[in-house]
Amino acid sequence: MEVVQGDITKFVADAIVNAANTSLLGGGGGVDGAIHRAGGPEILNACRDIVARQGGCKTGEAVITTAGRLPAKFVIHTVGPVWNGGHRNEASKLASCYRKSLELALENGCKSVAFPNISTGIYGYPKAEAAKISVDAVREFLSTGEREISVTFVCFDKENEMLLKALLKV
Repeated sequence: MEVVQGDITKFVADAIVNAANTSLLGGGGGVDGAIHRAGGPEILNACRDIVARQGGCKTGEAVITTAGRLPAKFVIHTVGPVWNGGHRNEASKLASCYRKSLELALENGCKSVAFPNISTGIYGYPKAEAAKISVDAVREFLSTGEREISVTFVCFDKENEMLLKALLKV
């Protein structure tokens, strides 16, 4: 696992993860809107196909699409929990986002995946808690079985970068 500060839409990986909403149709601001804008209409069209097939994506789940014009093969869309004080299974749903995304990456032959800081923007998840959950979930996933995949946390802001680096001791 590694941590970098930067723009996930410019990061080169087999898959980048999108902090999506349940509709999968792109958001205005944040990583979701940025990925849809940079990736182009192919991503939105693929998301519409998923919505027609299954009706969106539930919190803690993930789906995969083309990456369109992004420098990745795939975008994995996962829906993080909205922070409600920690009393509505937010931690288990957030950990599930990381696990489900990694499962999809491996199922699709990905050797590298880049994650944003899921739920720490408009969804209001406290950054320190979200960082710990993300690192723990990825470590646990990677520790079970013969799973060869490179994971990079691509942080938009310095605070998330510092929190993750401290947890990873890098």
